[in-house]
Amino acid sequence: MPPVTITAISAVTLATHDMARALRFHQALGFPLRYGGDAAGFSSLSAGNACLNLIAQGSERNWSWWGRMIFYVSDVDALYRDALAAGLRPDDAPCDATWGERYFHITDPDGHELSFATPLGGSR
Repeated sequence: MPPVTITAISAVTLATHDMARALRFHQALGFPLRYGGDAAGFSSLSAGNACLNLIAQGSERNWSWWGRMIFYVSDVDALYRDALAAGLRPDDAPCDATWGERYFHITDPDGHELSFATPLGGSR
């Protein structure tokens, strides 16, 4: 039998202490709500052909920096402007990276780092 291969990421789940706040933040960045809502213990948002999930956790549950999720978008500069217009505070303005992407980082209200990028010289 051939070895099993990993074909895609289905979803990433992030913990939040405040579902309504987390949903406002992620929806302002363009993630449409698929399931759940402000009062739900679990919500799922669309991220292309995958999902960004949010799960409510009590205040006694703490986490520290864990890494970064990177999302490809059609226009990173337009998303950056949309984020600013929504009152969000990206870490820096979009910049071109030596590895062939234009990107910016932003940290959500629960401390999870997200990066949005557009490949330079073509689309993904």
